[in-house]
Amino acid sequence: MHSAERARLLSVYMRLLEAWNRHSAEDFASLFASDGNSIGFDGSQMDGRAQIQAELQRIFSDHETAAYVAKVREVRELRPMVTLVRAVVGMIPPGQSQLNPAANAIQSVVIVEKEGEFKIALLHNTPAAFHGRTELAEQLTEELREVLRSGGIVAAD
Repeated sequence: MHSAERARLLSVYMRLLEAWNRHSAEDFASLFASDGNSIGFDGSQMDGRAQIQAELQRIFSDHETAAYVAKVREVRELRPMVTLVRAVVGMIPPGQSQLNPAANAIQSVVIVEKEGEFKIALLHNTPAAFHGRTELAEQLTEELREVLRSGGIVAAD
C-alpha cells in the first residue's frame, strides 16, 4: 500500500473520532457506506448510515459522551479496495483530562473504496478488559496516555 493511500485511510479513521469528539452525528455517519454497520462498546448494533446518524443524535442529545484518543496498530489491505484498520482507543470522560481505563477498547474498522471514495463498511468496538491480566490493561492505558500527552487524538505506527 502506498503511503498516500495509507494516509487517506487513516484520515477517514481520524475524521471518525474527531466527529465523535465534536458530537457531530451527521459528520460521523457521513463517513459510512450507505449500508455500513457500527457495533458499539456495549454490543449495540446500528445498521445503515441513517440509523447510525439517528442513534448518535439521540446519544449526543441525551448523554455527555467521553472523547476518544487512539493508537492505530495496523492498516492492512484485505483485498483490493477493502482495508482493515485496527486501533486501540481510550476515552476521556467529560470535564476530565485523564483517561478512564475501564473504557479502553479495541476498534476494528473495515474501509471500502467505492467510486474513488473511502467509506466505512464496519466499525466494531470491543472492551479491552484483559480479564485477569492487569499488566496488559495497564500497558494499554500507558500507551494511550502517551498519545494524549502528544496533544493528538490519533497516533499511528
